[in-house]
Amino acid sequence: MSIKKVVLAYSGGLDTSVIVKWLIDNYGCEVITYTADLGQNEDLEPIKEKALKVGATKAYVEDVRKEFLEDYVMGAFRFGALYENKYPLATALGRPLITKKMIDIAIKEGADAIAHGSTGKGNDQVRFDVSAVALKPDIKVIAPVRDWELKSRDEEIEYAKKHNIDIPITKEKPYSIDRNIWGLSVEAGPLEDAYFEPTKDVYSFTVDPQDAPDEPEYVEIEFEKAKPVALNGKKMDIVEIVEKANEIAGKHGVGRIDVVENRLVGIKSREIYEAPGATLLLEAKRSLDELILDRETLHLKDHLAIKYAELVYYGYWFHDAREALDAFGKKLMEKATGTVKVKLYKGNATVVARKSPYSLYNRQLATYDPSDTFNHKFGEAFCYIWGLPLKVAAAVKDENR
Repeated sequence: MSIKKVVLAYSGGLDTSVIVKWLIDNYGCEVITYTADLGQNEDLEPIKEKALKVGATKAYVEDVRKEFLEDYVMGAFRFGALYENKYPLATALGRPLITKKMIDIAIKEGADAIAHGSTGKGNDQVRFDVSAVALKPDIKVIAPVRDWELKSRDEEIEYAKKHNIDIPITKEKPYSIDRNIWGLSVEAGPLEDAYFEPTKDVYSFTVDPQDAPDEPEYVEIEFEKAKPVALNGKKMDIVEIVEKANEIAGKHGVGRIDVVENRLVGIKSREIYEAPGATLLLEAKRSLDELILDRETLHLKDHLAIKYAELVYYGYWFHDAREALDAFGKKLMEKATGTVKVKLYKGNATVVARKSPYSLYNRQLATYDPSDTFNHKFGEAFCYIWGLPLKVAAAVKDENR
C-alpha cells in the first residue's frame, strides 16, 4: 500500500523523533505530528518546534485536559472502574482520545495512515490500532517500533546522530514513565523484578508516606450527578479540581499502587501507578454511592464496573457495549449529589463523613437507641422466609440419607 501522508502521535522523545525520519525514509511520505496535552506537566510548545525541525510538515499541539476528564475519565469514574480492582486506567483512557484526534486530523489533511510509537507486546498498540479502525475502517496504522531494524535504545541514538536529529543525550533513566492529569505509570528497569521494593526515585507524583505531614488534613468534596464540582466549599472547573486533588493528596503520599497485572497480550507486567487525585476522588465517590444507592443497584454497579474497566483496558472504548454502559451510568448517577469529607494521613485517604439530599440512610431505622422505629418482631418471620429454601433442601437430604 502506498502511503503519501501520515499523522504521528508525537511526544518529542527519542522514539517518536526517530520515527519521523524513519517514516520519511521508508515510505517517502509527508509526516504530520499530533501532541495532546493531557496534563503531563511539561511545556509542549518546544515539542512543536522540534517536530518541524525533525522533518514534520505540520505539528499540531492541543490542550485536551478538559475533554479528557469530562468525556473519558468521568465515564469510568461514574462506575468507580478500576482494572483488576487497582488501576485507575489513566493511560488507557487517554489513548482513544489521542487516536480520535489523530483520525480527525487525518481526515482534514487527507492522510492515508496514522502512526504511533508503541511496542509489540504492550497494551497501547492495541488501544491505538483498534480505536483507529473503529473510527475509520480504511485507515492504515503504522507502528515502526514493531517493524524497524533498530533493536535497542543505543541503535536509535546512533540513528538519530547519523541523521542529525536533535535528542537529549543524557544518562538513560531505567524506568518507562507515562503521565497525565489522572495518573502516572512506571515500569521497566529494576521493577521488572517482582520482588524488588521500589526505591524513592521510582516516585515523582507523590510524597513518601513516611515523609508526609504528621498532622492529618481534611478535604470536603461536593458532587453533582457524580461529577466533582467543589473542593472545600470552592466551586472549580473539573481540570482545577483534579489538579488540586493531585496536589493535596500527593502531599500526603496518597495514591501509590504496586501491582502485577495481566496485560492484554497475555503476559503479566509489574506496574507502579501514582494516582493521588484519582484515589481521593474515587474514595469519596464510592462513599456517596453507598449512601444513595440501594443494595441491588450498588451491587449491579460494582459488577458492571469490572466490565467497564476491561473494555477500556482492552482498547474497546469505541465499542457499543461501552457506549451503552455510559448511558446506564448517567442514569444511575442522576442522584449522586452530595458532600463527602475525607481524611488524608500518611498515605491513606479515609472517608469520615458524607451527606446527600438523596441519602437512603434512615437513622430511626438504623439506631439501637429508644428512637428505633424498626419492628424487631418482624425479624423472626423474615428469617423464616429467607431460610425456607435451605430448610427444604436440608429436609430432602435427611430423607435420602
